[in-house]
Amino acid sequence: MSTEKVNNECESIKDTELSPEMKQELKDRAERNRQKALLLKKSKVVVHPYNKEENNESSTGRAIKVQGKRVVDSGGGFLIEENDELENEMLNIVTQPAPIISALPICDECSKEFKDSYLLQTFNLQVCDLCRDSEGKHSLITKSEAKQEYLLRDYDFDKREPALKYITRKNPHNPHWGEMKLYLHLQVEERALEVWGTEDNLLNEKLKREVKREETKMKNFNKKIKRLRMQVRSSLYNKSTKADHVHEFGEETYNEDDDTYSHTCLSCGYDETFEKM
Repeated sequence: MSTEKVNNECESIKDTELSPEMKQELKDRAERNRQKALLLKKSKVVVHPYNKEENNESSTGRAIKVQGKRVVDSGGGFLIEENDELENEMLNIVTQPAPIISALPICDECSKEFKDSYLLQTFNLQVCDLCRDSEGKHSLITKSEAKQEYLLRDYDFDKREPALKYITRKNPHNPHWGEMKLYLHLQVEERALEVWGTEDNLLNEKLKREVKREETKMKNFNKKIKRLRMQVRSSLYNKSTKADHVHEFGEETYNEDDDTYSHTCLSCGYDETFEKM
């Protein structure tokens, strides 16, 4: 196909439909197809390196039949099947080009068109490579950290539509452990807002869980202190005193701080602290 024919095809399309860059891409595509067809044609008449005529002129590849098919010996160690229909097909490029997608994605940061980027392929985020900030806005976060920081469940990552995209990396602490799932921090924050509604709701929930966690720790600590006190008092108790003397305790008093009761012997002054079930 001549360059003039390609130009005529491009001119047949309205200028309002294709930009100059797309017209040039169409020309390049037609030229590549033409070169491919010419290479196929030339491969049939390649010079045989071991077959020279007496007049020192190169002879073309020898045509032979293999299993009923006509093939040409290329002289390079392989046979080429003669297929005139295929050659004519490649030379006759259709007048109407294949559809070209004219709408390119627009970067959310710089508002410029771009063809492809890492964030678009990996996380389906329309940001070009020039605007990618891997240390800041477009940083990554592990799934365990995201669940702890934003109070999310596995359902929020995998089941809630659309499921969050991620990449996998080997665990830097131990390569034998399972691979880590890394999510885009920006998309995790957006998913947290979908789950909790507002940042205030998320902060309030985190505060409630922190208070509950501290209360549980305090209760466990008080129980340990009570057990320790009982062990100390039992070790200091004198059995002989118990045999010779019978305590006469006075009125009981309630200790609200540690939820215990205490009373004192009226005769010897022995102070006893105990719990009620």
